[in-house]
Amino acid sequence: MSLQALWRCADVLRNPFRPAGLGSVRTATKRAGGTVSNHGGSPGKRLGVKKFSDEYVIPGNILVRQRGTVFHPGQHVKMGRDHTLYAMVPGYVRFYKVPGSRKDRKYVGIVLNKGEKLPRDDNSLGRSRFFGLVDLNAFKKEAAAEAS
Repeated sequence: MSLQALWRCADVLRNPFRPAGLGSVRTATKRAGGTVSNHGGSPGKRLGVKKFSDEYVIPGNILVRQRGTVFHPGQHVKMGRDHTLYAMVPGYVRFYKVPGSRKDRKYVGIVLNKGEKLPRDDNSLGRSRFFGLVDLNAFKKEAAAEAS
């Protein structure tokens, strides 16, 4: 074999794109896309606080949508089976913590009058009671005034 023939074979091995080569290299028709772990996921569940402090609510209004108990139900508030908190009476929303309670739980409650504070001192003010559209505490005060 001559040096020239050897040089031609080496040139063919070095450059695979030549027509006389041993084979051709395929080029990609699409760019390499990386891997995605979640593929876009699912739509958001619209969780969070729906009615804020001092907002007026009616019975059945959703106050908080949550997973687990970030907020606990307070006065005149109930919890649904998916931990949704909703109002039981018409009134104003209050967010509060009970001092000395376990782990400083956050509570959501409803007060009947705009200026009231929670937690309520039941010993001095009496229980906050709501029966239909009648304020039972006011009814007791009227009855006591008539008796005296």
